[in-house]
Amino acid sequence: MIRFTDVEKRYDNGVDALRGISMSIEDGEFVFLVGHSGSGKSTIIKTLTGEVLPTAGRVMVNGFSLNKISERQIPLMRRTIGVIFQDFRLIETKNVYENLSFAMRAVGASPKAIKQRIPYVLDLVGLAGRSRRFPHELSGGEQQRVAIARALVNNPTTIVADEPTGNLDPARSYEIMQLLERINRLGTTVLVVTHELDLVKRFHKRIIVLERGRIVSDGKERPIRPVHRWE
Repeated sequence: MIRFTDVEKRYDNGVDALRGISMSIEDGEFVFLVGHSGSGKSTIIKTLTGEVLPTAGRVMVNGFSLNKISERQIPLMRRTIGVIFQDFRLIETKNVYENLSFAMRAVGASPKAIKQRIPYVLDLVGLAGRSRRFPHELSGGEQQRVAIARALVNNPTTIVADEPTGNLDPARSYEIMQLLERINRLGTTVLVVTHELDLVKRFHKRIIVLERGRIVSDGKERPIRPVHRWE
């Protein structure tokens, strides 16, 4: 479960990125977090992963209190979250299997666990048979599927997707969102951060709308604001 209670974040340059954010995302939910540039989306992701700490308020992530978390506990907390990035961030000199095994070895997985887990995850994301391909040999949609597989490979309870369709055409974007929906049905909590409101409207999910560091709407298919254009 993710819980923000009256969370504020002021950066050293004086920017108030979050202003009294309160929200809860229950285990197994699928939630869209939308807003224009500068609305606070990136700061929420950085707070979830422990990259930044709130200036005020409380944050709970999968049983960890980020207000009280020790440096030793941060890696344990991060293992409960799989993050998917817009720009894929694959290692170009490693093939698909090696990209995934690298992520598993980083958390101490055994060779046996790696050998068992990777084929399952690749089949789940529709990339069975692509394990020996290098990133440059894959389409953009396939590279994003590898990035999703990498986020899943250590069996996190939560997936955070940061603009996962930003580099894809509309057809591939819809396919990626369907894949995330399928992963959610298997029990994983999914938070998708995006500015693509038209795509969001095609899925009947909870939508949280941010504007200038505040939540201005929270509900299914009812982003009543912001009044600014989506960027």
